[in-house]
Amino acid sequence: MKTTLKKRIKLRIRRDDIVKVISGKDKGKTGKVLRVFPETGKIIVEHVNYVKKHQRPNQQFKEGGIIEREAPIRMDKVMLVCPNCGQPTRVVRKYIESEKKHIRFCKKCGELIDKI
Repeated sequence: MKTTLKKRIKLRIRRDDIVKVISGKDKGKTGKVLRVFPETGKIIVEHVNYVKKHQRPNQQFKEGGIIEREAPIRMDKVMLVCPNCGQPTRVVRKYIESEKKHIRFCKKCGELIDKI
């Protein structure tokens, strides 16, 4: 009997963040995060990891054929680009008592990533 445990990953990358791919076929590309899937630990990044999909004709795609679209990429293959220093960086989460929530900070420059 096999049980599956779905573990939520701490979100260090969120939607609308700018990220840089650090490994894989699209290494070096940057793009904006379109969607985040915390259950699987994957994200969809704009203009990264394009795949070809054979699409049948339907109401949305009248012609059908082969279309290109972005596929999910693992979260550990990207690094967040700091909006202040412009460098790919690790993210530090600190709990702020006055705000009663976790805030993300840049590891390189120490500046705030989230807007309060």
